[in-house]
Amino acid sequence: MQIRKAVIPAAGLGTRVLPASKAMPKEMLSIVDKPAIQFIVEEAVASGITDILIITSRGKTTVEDHFDRAPELEARLLSAGKQKVYEEIVRISNLANIEYVRQKETKGLGHAVLCAKAFVGNEPFAVLYGDDVVIGGEKPACQELCEVYEKYGLGVAGIKPVELSQIGKYCSLNVQKQEERIFKVTDMIEKPSPENVMSNYSILGRVVLPPEIFSILESTPPGTNGEIQLTDAMRVLAQQQGMMGVEYTGTRYDMGNKLGILQATVQVALKHPEVKDEFREYIKEIAKNL
Repeated sequence: MQIRKAVIPAAGLGTRVLPASKAMPKEMLSIVDKPAIQFIVEEAVASGITDILIITSRGKTTVEDHFDRAPELEARLLSAGKQKVYEEIVRISNLANIEYVRQKETKGLGHAVLCAKAFVGNEPFAVLYGDDVVIGGEKPACQELCEVYEKYGLGVAGIKPVELSQIGKYCSLNVQKQEERIFKVTDMIEKPSPENVMSNYSILGRVVLPPEIFSILESTPPGTNGEIQLTDAMRVLAQQQGMMGVEYTGTRYDMGNKLGILQATVQVALKHPEVKDEFREYIKEIAKNL
């Protein structure tokens, strides 16, 4: 079954990148000349997604404004003869059918996904975490997951190996290799203590889930940090139905982390048609003094 719908949880407060996120949603922080959330939406669209629900929270209306039409700006661009920029601005508003719902309380990622129940209905859907931008790869990361869902008919997690010293910040998975970069996932634990680590594979930013996840979420008690954890619900799903894991080929950047923002900016700038040559020379010059 083709995956048509995607959910992007983008309701977090962005406390790790304060003060930048005090008045500006972290999802709107730019990577060169494009906000992080646009990279995520474009990935979903490139993966065949047609309908997107963005989970927001109070103070994040700029996210909605970014994907809306801007008649005054468009008219100014046209009158100034800036046709190419005008076409790009209009293209952004036509990327997909985008809807919004507010998560009125910050009760965790699992609760945010549960807010999408009416939007999703009775079909599988992708979840693209609002903190995670994935750049490069053989295909869009979301597409790689969708293809595995269509093949196996099971929930799919986008996974990557994580340094064991850092695994306690993520989740740890029990995996068995099935094919090249494809694994069977039978168990997982959120933010494990050292003695509970199952492997150094963790879910990083992308999952495709069946609609059964909603009934599981509705009965999932608060876990780590007193929040409803999506990982806890996916653990039940993995144990009841089984899940798959895909080590997607792109590079994931944590946009809720200052270093992740810098790394993504450098990666995009080195390939940006307007600045790549000058920026590469600048980096080379800076590197001489490191």
